[in-house]
Amino acid sequence: MNIVDAFIIIGVAALIHASFQLGVSMLTLLSSHTIGKNRSHAKLLRLIGSYLIGAGVMTTLLLSTTSLVLLNILDAAQIPLLTWAVACGLLMGLGVAMWAFYYRKEQGTTLWLPRSLATYLAERTKATHLSGEAFGLGLTGVIAELLFIIGPLLISALVLVQLPPAWQLAGVGFYTVVSLLSLLIVASLIGSGHKISQIQKWREHNKRFLQFIGGGGLMILGLYVYVEKVVTALTASGIQ
Repeated sequence: MNIVDAFIIIGVAALIHASFQLGVSMLTLLSSHTIGKNRSHAKLLRLIGSYLIGAGVMTTLLLSTTSLVLLNILDAAQIPLLTWAVACGLLMGLGVAMWAFYYRKEQGTTLWLPRSLATYLAERTKATHLSGEAFGLGLTGVIAELLFIIGPLLISALVLVQLPPAWQLAGVGFYTVVSLLSLLIVASLIGSGHKISQIQKWREHNKRFLQFIGGGGLMILGLYVYVEKVVTALTASGIQ
């Protein structure tokens, strides 16, 4: 796999990551409570910035750790076809799961999370007053959605470990930045004065579209990598 193909796969995986909505929900809730308590705009921007940094740091750590684990247990020069097949199966399974239950069947943008965890995150978000707390909230938001994030992370890590070291670092940075796109867009809208109610209304109106795109993206990426890595290798070796 050449560098361009590798970065295309990493970019698509990161875009799928960006389509997940827990981080956006927590960011809008944090901003709503901050504005509701009549805190200054500068304070709002500091909390948003700290939240974004926390989410970026945790994403970087998860991808780096996953890549390191793979480097220690696999031969990066010859990753077994079974490993690729399992990773692709995971992506396609997560795609079906996202279509089936990512959003609860009720009004609003309520997600799949267990109610106890959702309540904890909501209370933790409401209690956030300091930049350090917002940073920790960003870390927590990424971990809480690990059930779906693990698919894009795993396939990206498998691609990364096959690249030269310098490109591996670039790939980690690229994935992190792209995965934060939805948060960066929402943060920019809030920071520029757009009403959170308008953002929420757009999210609720388009939630099924986002769900379809995320689930479909997972399945298409899984199928593409399976054909690229498994079917091509089997065909080249003469196995039909």
